[in-house]
Amino acid sequence: MTRLTILMHVIMILTSCIRTIGCPDGAIEWVDLLMNNDVKYQHHFPEPADERIHLQIEKGKPLGEIKFRMADKACSDHKMKNGDAAYVEEGTTIYAVKGYPASLMVLANDKVYIADYNKSAKTLGDLYPIKNLVKNIHIESTEDGRRIHTFSQEVKELFLTEWLKLKIEDYNVLQQKNAFEGDPAFLEIELNNGVSFRHLYWPNSNAFGQNAGGNKTLRKLMMQELAAAGQ
Repeated sequence: MTRLTILMHVIMILTSCIRTIGCPDGAIEWVDLLMNNDVKYQHHFPEPADERIHLQIEKGKPLGEIKFRMADKACSDHKMKNGDAAYVEEGTTIYAVKGYPASLMVLANDKVYIADYNKSAKTLGDLYPIKNLVKNIHIESTEDGRRIHTFSQEVKELFLTEWLKLKIEDYNVLQQKNAFEGDPAFLEIELNNGVSFRHLYWPNSNAFGQNAGGNKTLRKLMMQELAAAGQ
């Protein structure tokens, strides 16, 4: 074997090692996610104006454990599985939150994570089982995230009645219908324990985040509330 052939073999081995150790697409900026029991959850960071809110969180029973921390290890094509987390350290226990379905909310490293994707969910109510658990619904500023309008309790109940029964549709089908074009409005759903999460609404197409198309009642209601918020 010539020196050149040996050198080529060494380069091939080193290249293979580099590909294994590092990602071809560089460092990944992960959203703060974790996955447990086939549900992906996301931690929603509070806006500075909302940090004063006191969270009433009671830790429930253990549900699982973080087995793999994706940051600095996983590439962008990594497919999450149960026990994966973007930033939570390996070995951290995942807990239920007392008074709330585990399919909606879990606790890890003293942070609350809200359901973001559930393959078995057919409606928004399946993904977000929040009936009787919502304190307020707010419209947020798209500039700084502060609350600029709050639904009345009557409107809140009407909204939830219609919104929770919306079917989750195929993303590609909605995209072909231009459902996500234009600037979305920011909805903040505040739960009874102070935890809140943001949801998007596209006024032009009457489409909601998590791939759901609104109905006529929701379009009328949202136009009314957006107008009241000055949007």
